Amino acid sequence: MIIIAGSLRVATETRDAYLAGCRSVTELARSAPGCLDFALSPDPVDPGRVNVYERWESDAALERFRKADAPAQEEVGEFLEATVQRYRISGVEAP
Repeated sequence: MIIIAGSLRVATETRDAYLAGCRSVTELARSAPGCLDFALSPDPVDPGRVNVYERWESDAALERFRKADAPAQEEVGEFLEATVQRYRISGVEAP
């Protein structure tokens, strides 16, 4: 399993518009084969931060989505900075 997690920095005054522009990519990702979860959300404390969380069955599923289905950056809007990492998960347990 692959998890993509972190945050994006956007201009405070454009965060809502940025997230609205991301709606289509969220819908596409959630319907893509191998996508287990996908969310871009406003940070409740920092008005210039967008939280990123993606969960994929495999690297192949993630790459297939990014190459074939993901909209171009121009379609979703601009961000100023990204602090996002890929995590490889070897096991999952109940909390």
